[in-house]
Amino acid sequence: MKNRKSIRKPNHDYSQSGWYFVTISTKDKEPFFGNIVDGEVQLSAIGKQAEKFWRNIAIYNKHVELGEFVIMPDHIHGIIGIVDDCKDVALGNRKDVAVGDYKDVALQRPYDTIKNQHMSSIAPKSGSLSVVIRSYKSALTKWCRQNGYFLFDWLPRFHDRIIRDQSEFDRIEEYIRKNPERYHTVRT
Repeated sequence: MKNRKSIRKPNHDYSQSGWYFVTISTKDKEPFFGNIVDGEVQLSAIGKQAEKFWRNIAIYNKHVELGEFVIMPDHIHGIIGIVDDCKDVALGNRKDVAVGDYKDVALQRPYDTIKNQHMSSIAPKSGSLSVVIRSYKSALTKWCRQNGYFLFDWLPRFHDRIIRDQSEFDRIEEYIRKNPERYHTVRT
């Protein structure tokens, strides 16, 4: 696997409160989610599950609120708000996967501890936008595999834009609402 540069904003903590415009796409722009007929989205079985799972994001992530979203044939646009600082989410019985169980630290060689600390520092933080999107993509992929849609796949990353103010939020909501009617004009 080639070493890819992060497309996230440097030094921005995606686990702190904020609103984000997110786009996630299917691999090779395959229209797994459905199609557009007369400017309206007609969802496939996968598209219906994608919509259902999207609506459930805020149920399974208490620190998240959802804004406007649309399931398009080959991508999803949505507004996601991290509404509570995720430090609360990260406390408690948290076990950092990259570092492992802290009881074993004394048994590690110094290089291993430094390497693990580095891996932990670059891993997505619990409750962050990346973790929310990764969980969503994972849940839908699992559903697809369990239901015989073995060709379904995602583009490995997602695009996000930090929403800076109310006017930008309003413009993005309008963009999302109008996306289905613009779909074919953008593609041709």
